[in-house]
Amino acid sequence: MPDRENPGPSALSRLRSARTLRLQLLHSLHKLVRPVLVVLPAVGLLLGFGMRVGGSGQWSESIWAAATVPVLGALLIQIVASLRRGDVGLDIVAALSMTGALFFGEYLAAVVVALMYAGGQYLESFAERRASREMKALLARAPRTAIRYNDGRLEEVALDDIAAKDRLLVRQGDVVPVDGQVAAGVAILDQSALTGETIPARKAAGETVMSGVTNVGDTFDLSATHSAADSTYAGIVRLVEAAQRSKAPMARLADRFALAFLAVTIVLAGGAWLWSGDPIRALAVLVVATPCPLILAVPVAIVSGVSRAAKSGVLIKGGRALEMLARVRALVIDKTGTLTHGQARIVNVHPMGLPPDTLLQLAASLDQASRHVIARALVAEAQAKELDLLVPAAVEEIPGEGLEGTINGRRVAVGGVRFVSQRVPKAAGAFADGHYPVGSVAVAVAIDGEPAGVLILADALRSESAHVIDSLRRLGIARIVLASGDRRDVAEAVTVGLHLDAVYSDLTPDRKIAIVQAEKRCGPVMMIGDGVNDAPALAAADLGVAMGAKGTAASAEAADVVLLVDRLDKIPVAIRAARWSRRIALQSVYAGIGLSAIGMVVAAFGYLTPVQGALIQEAIDVAVILNALRALWGSETS
Repeated sequence: MPDRENPGPSALSRLRSARTLRLQLLHSLHKLVRPVLVVLPAVGLLLGFGMRVGGSGQWSESIWAAATVPVLGALLIQIVASLRRGDVGLDIVAALSMTGALFFGEYLAAVVVALMYAGGQYLESFAERRASREMKALLARAPRTAIRYNDGRLEEVALDDIAAKDRLLVRQGDVVPVDGQVAAGVAILDQSALTGETIPARKAAGETVMSGVTNVGDTFDLSATHSAADSTYAGIVRLVEAAQRSKAPMARLADRFALAFLAVTIVLAGGAWLWSGDPIRALAVLVVATPCPLILAVPVAIVSGVSRAAKSGVLIKGGRALEMLARVRALVIDKTGTLTHGQARIVNVHPMGLPPDTLLQLAASLDQASRHVIARALVAEAQAKELDLLVPAAVEEIPGEGLEGTINGRRVAVGGVRFVSQRVPKAAGAFADGHYPVGSVAVAVAIDGEPAGVLILADALRSESAHVIDSLRRLGIARIVLASGDRRDVAEAVTVGLHLDAVYSDLTPDRKIAIVQAEKRCGPVMMIGDGVNDAPALAAADLGVAMGAKGTAASAEAADVVLLVDRLDKIPVAIRAARWSRRIALQSVYAGIGLSAIGMVVAAFGYLTPVQGALIQEAIDVAVILNALRALWGSETS
């Protein structure tokens, strides 16, 4: 029985579930409150005017005051929470103007300010909610259970219940749940998510297996050496969480002007009151100063930019990510699945007496009987070339090494050079002299006891990679480095011809974080990756970009931007859209502050009443919002 100081795995799981439930309830409540706070002042404003038109004007001011109070209450709670975090925002000006308007009986001005403020807050959160909805539809959930042997029977258990020395069954397609050793069978593992190596690894009995890799071969037994909490995958998750906690949050664009604008507003309003002795002048200054142009126009520009990027297949998770995307000056990029396709493809064919297509046709026909990832790659290549695949017969396979069988009356052997050389002694010399590219895998083929050729597979560079790197240079990305978990020779061979500043290889997740931190000396850093091993670095970077279509859920969750299509050329498009939106947002900020400042001076000299100030502020709102909507169109060329 675990004690209260050291709760067991099940207790920890229940605590996490309870905490998650509380957060979900708070999030749901927040989603419900925001729309209500917009509707209340809008309905109150219209109802108050309706009362005046209907001859019951005595109720108008009470209705406007009642519609303002909930917005002001929510705003005050938000301000207190922000001040506890040390954040000072322009929300304080809105709170002062609403409070002053209620205190001095300027209820129409109060409800107008409440409506503008609540509307701006709702718009600002819209981009976040939109991104969240699309992420739920995009990402698959990590497995939470495993199959364990128990007294000669199999049972499905939660990952938290797995302990060291438990014997587990790992089926084809399963993600290995905990670190362990192969207990029975042969494990063929896709380790690309952790190490970046695209060629599956073969693990015999007694060899170590890391959690987070995928079984692409036959079912095998795993003897757990660690619990789920102490395994490799859990360690990576902890790195992600630590990186996210250490990354300083980015202030809202409008809040950067908060302290200066707040000080000017207070001085001008207080000066007008002291000079004239009329508190209504101070209120008029506060109403005109209410930063509705900033609260409204900036979110409009951000939502427009996020929507525009989404149409190009780029999911940007809110305004902070969009602004950082516009400011990045350094890039750290992964290799496997990012610069490359992340899967083995035929890059060369060395036939020995047969046409290349015939060689591929016979090899792929036999490989239809295998579930090995390389076999599936050959079959896919043959199908892409529309070759007529024949039905194999009398097939014998050694998992992870190769297979032999009959195709249309001909005896065919396909597999590694060693496997085929053992089956066909004549082939040993023919295959031994081959010089194959670094990081590639050679698939030997023998037909009727004679060597027939070699198919070379490798994880090839994306066709657009070089163009994207050059485009990012032209966009002002001053430093671009590769950070890969793959071997040094493979990383260097793949990136030949790319204009990179440095190539780092053999990196573990924590070393990738160190690379990201080091590159921050050049300015805001963008990290692009797709695997589980990239997730900590994505979280640590100023801006993380994940390859969402084929990347892992862990990388997409940790990233700030997700490419919904696996094409790197979407990155320059997204940067241009972000820069255009940021430029429009800044124009709105400067125009809004400038026009508000003029109105504040006019109000300070007594030429504007609070209601007139609120109407002028609405006119300013309309102008800057129309300007912000330009972010949906136009272009950024540099």
